[in-house]
Amino acid sequence: MNVTLRHATPADAGTIFDLVSSNLEAGHLLPRTQEDIRDHIGHFVIAVADGAVVGCAELARLSPSIAEVRSLVVAESARGRRIGSTIIAHLATNASIAGYATLCAFTHDPSHFVRLGFTIVPHIWVPEKIAHDCTTCAQFRKCGQYAVRLELRRGAAAVPERPAAMVAYGRGVAPRRPNVERLQLTPVDGDRDRREEAEVVVA
Repeated sequence: MNVTLRHATPADAGTIFDLVSSNLEAGHLLPRTQEDIRDHIGHFVIAVADGAVVGCAELARLSPSIAEVRSLVVAESARGRRIGSTIIAHLATNASIAGYATLCAFTHDPSHFVRLGFTIVPHIWVPEKIAHDCTTCAQFRKCGQYAVRLELRRGAAAVPERPAAMVAYGRGVAPRRPNVERLQLTPVDGDRDRREEAEVVVA
């Protein structure tokens, strides 16, 4: 499977809507309307394989200094090929070029982000997201998502050489949340990851 990334166009709005809608439960995604996707289509990146869209995500602006990876989806038939990680890395590069200082995401499975250098942080460390989406969400304070954050430097590599883990609260480590006990972080073999990433061509 040869996969390429490209910026979405208005003609992709319906396909992105179908991809997000069909993975709401599996991906713990917030629903998006087709109109909302169309309004933000210029911020979406899609992954294409054999002429079909198999993944997508939006680089959503939360403030002049922070952007969010939103509506990250990989079709079930294309999972296990690091397409999601490649999309995240691509958005991180775009965010750095655009001048954002921080890239964040809210996710039920932070391991993919941690492997790319994101750090799990308290939700209150991303107040822009809370103000923008969380306070009006029906799952506010009970969603079970992790907040992850990556500090960006203009012109720097989007994917750090080694992953971060969890940020400490003061002198202690943040209290465990239910899924943390099942999250196993292993050192990243840089050469191995580069060989695996080589399977995906980023346009």
